[in-house]
Amino acid sequence: MVHADNFGTGSFVAHEKLRSAQEQMIKEGIIALEQRGFLFAAAPTGIGKTAASLAAGLEISRNSESPKQILFLTGRQSQHKIVVETIKKINSKLDKTIPYVKVVDIIGRESMCEDVDRITGKCSCEDNIVEGSKQKRRDDLKEIILKSPKHVDEIIKRGKEKKICSWAAARSAVNECDILICDYNHVFIENVSESSLSAMKIDLENTILIIDEAHNLPDRIRNGLERRAIMKIFRDCRFEIDEYLGSREQAMKKLDLSELQDNYGISEIRDSLRQMKKLEKEMKKWYKKKESDLIKSGKKDMKISTSDFIGEIDSILNEELNVKNDGKFTILKKLINQLHKVKVDQDEDDDEKDTASTRLADLLSITLEYLHSTALVLVFDLLGEEGRVRSFLLDPGVVSGPIFAETNGAILMSGTLFPPEMYVDLLEIPRTRKIIMTEYESPFLSDRRPILVAKDVTTKYTERNHSNTEKIREHILAVIINTPGHVAFFSPSYALMGDILGDANWLPGHIRIIEEEKRMSKSRVNGIVDELLNERRNHRQVLLVGVLSGKLAEGVDYPNNILDAVICLGLPLAPPSARQDALKEYYVERFGNSKAWRYTSTQPAINSILQALGRPIRKSADRAIVVLLEKRILLRQFRNCLPININIFESPDYNRTGRLTKNFFKRNPEPATERE
Repeated sequence: MVHADNFGTGSFVAHEKLRSAQEQMIKEGIIALEQRGFLFAAAPTGIGKTAASLAAGLEISRNSESPKQILFLTGRQSQHKIVVETIKKINSKLDKTIPYVKVVDIIGRESMCEDVDRITGKCSCEDNIVEGSKQKRRDDLKEIILKSPKHVDEIIKRGKEKKICSWAAARSAVNECDILICDYNHVFIENVSESSLSAMKIDLENTILIIDEAHNLPDRIRNGLERRAIMKIFRDCRFEIDEYLGSREQAMKKLDLSELQDNYGISEIRDSLRQMKKLEKEMKKWYKKKESDLIKSGKKDMKISTSDFIGEIDSILNEELNVKNDGKFTILKKLINQLHKVKVDQDEDDDEKDTASTRLADLLSITLEYLHSTALVLVFDLLGEEGRVRSFLLDPGVVSGPIFAETNGAILMSGTLFPPEMYVDLLEIPRTRKIIMTEYESPFLSDRRPILVAKDVTTKYTERNHSNTEKIREHILAVIINTPGHVAFFSPSYALMGDILGDANWLPGHIRIIEEEKRMSKSRVNGIVDELLNERRNHRQVLLVGVLSGKLAEGVDYPNNILDAVICLGLPLAPPSARQDALKEYYVERFGNSKAWRYTSTQPAINSILQALGRPIRKSADRAIVVLLEKRILLRQFRNCLPININIFESPDYNRTGRLTKNFFKRNPEPATERE
């Protein structure tokens, strides 16, 4: 580890007094970035990592020979406000000789504009506005955005007041700002970055990346290349092409272009329609064959080769056109291109954002791109009774590696970036450049957040029985009756959550239960936080029940020390699957057996728990007790996955858990106040 004791913290600090870990992070960030390197910061909640990363980034960007722009990337819109407020603090403390920091906060067009046409992608924000006044209004809004840091909600509000597109104005301001706050997708998802970066005139070579909650980045990249196709997609594509053909023919007639139908693309569309009819018929046989193979195997899913899937489609297309296979997928590529052009009306309540044609084109394009690579795998399973093909990217580094190599350096930070070296490997960070990996010490006293591990319970499948379930319930009950306020309980799955809760008649009658639901909306999650605050004001206790890695266990900030205790059940290990087998096999090849097991199984499970147990502690004054109901955490292969500075207390039974909980709240009876 590099020690930065002899380096200063620069001119862009947000706080009068720096915590020691925060100061260290700023110094190490400066050291890494001045060498176009990377800082991997495993920084617990409360260290002030947002302010530290910005201080380091601004120090380098402002003092470089050529200007550097900072892209602050986050997966959560709630984090945007924290970044904006931090930049305001930085500006307020700047020496008057230093230009203030200009920032643009941006999210997706559909979230910034009132009405976006699903076909054209255009919004209605500037409808009924005289053409001559549009640019003036945009320039006015652009000036407002750059004058002082503004959260995207305020930008949207100002756009509505001026009757101008806030999204367009914000994008036009980007090339004049010091910091752009945006989503991971703007950089790491190809079809988004291709359009957004060039449009906003962002040059990655002159860019410093700051990536918040960076433990999510590998999965976010993987999800960006996940596509699904049931047999029905070929039928839907045929319908869409037929509809598209009809609309184009009608438009051609209106314009009297009958003699120019080839130039109007009619012939190509008709070719695509014939091809899709053939694919619909022949791929039905292929899907049926795979369904039969899957049933015979007795498994839930199976790996299929990319060449099998794409080769079958290519062969059908060549047969339909009676041409010899040239091995270059010429016909297939032409069809993909045509599918991307298909525009049809969609139902407003349609769950799918994209057309079937776009979804199929994306799957075919991705499969072709990774045809000769083991980094992507295709998996066949059943959705109900229908066969389904899914694409999974095993190696996020094939996407992120070239991006990080192009940038001028980056700070990647998270409370659960454990171990930092794993993320260096997974994201394929160029090891020829400076890399600093640090696990920063928590500013919170361990006696204000003790972590208990129950030694007598487990969710290991072979040990699940009535006695084990009763012991789990006794631990939960011991925490509830000895805790003055709200308790959160997180389980590895909805099924196990239901098994433990049962009819809930074993719980105290006074407690209210709030359960996480599948596909909970953001507004519902926010509503639950409000309910917790209201129930505390009325002196009523709540048991908040959710799943590890779910919406209530990750990505939600519980303010005002609203959770007194968190209970995590079991280990959320990935269940056996063709995808998991492929992932393990791939990582064995890349990193060896030991790392492969840790990277694909043990570490993700522990990191999921770490996310959950961090929910109740958001600032230094907060207090909460954490209880882990899983004896396997004490085994070496799991304990080694925990941060080096975490303190664990062992509890042999529920009586001990109850006593420790009771004594903790005797020492710390009151939650932190809002001012703290």
